[in-house]
Amino acid sequence: MIRVLTLMLMAGPAGAEVMPSIVAPPEEGSVSPADGLAAWDRVHQVVSHPRCANCHVGSDHLPMWSGPEFPEPRPHGMAVSGGDSRMGIETLPCATCHVTASTLESDPRQAPNAMIPWQLPPVEMAWFGLDSAAICRQLRDPALNGGRDWIELAQHLQEDAGHGGFVAWGFAPGGRREPAPYGLQTHIDDVLKWGAAGQPCPE
Repeated sequence: MIRVLTLMLMAGPAGAEVMPSIVAPPEEGSVSPADGLAAWDRVHQVVSHPRCANCHVGSDHLPMWSGPEFPEPRPHGMAVSGGDSRMGIETLPCATCHVTASTLESDPRQAPNAMIPWQLPPVEMAWFGLDSAAICRQLRDPALNGGRDWIELAQHLQEDAGHGGFVAWGFAPGGRREPAPYGLQTHIDDVLKWGAAGQPCPE
């Protein structure tokens, strides 16, 4: 049975707008491995983009600065560390600069904000600097992706973006920051195509 989930405009912080999307999985096996790999290539372009990858870091808890505005990747300035809490509680909380706001928009001269409290993803979801094949294997492994199958991965994207979280921020980072490519709905559709094809990974 095909599961279709539509996220309507939801109440977030006062005056907030959310990023609506639809999760409409193809029948499992209805997408060819070649088309699944093509979909994965687009997924990889999103998850490896600085708007997504800079916070997907490992047990050193050091978010990164990378992207077209930086000559080379480097750890976040001001010796920022997410710590074991992944929220910087042990040293300098992320919320010191990254405020929780009613909009994704932020002044280009200020730290970006989101509509949920700022934090790093769990350590097992670290992929900054990994190649496409390694990230692909990671995202299809429930032990490393939050215990999700391919439909639940798409639902996670939908839910986070619907609350104005970091998925939504990655596609609409405000200021003059370069957004992740393709847009939320295309990204969700590509995750589902990749999943329906059996989650193929590049060699």
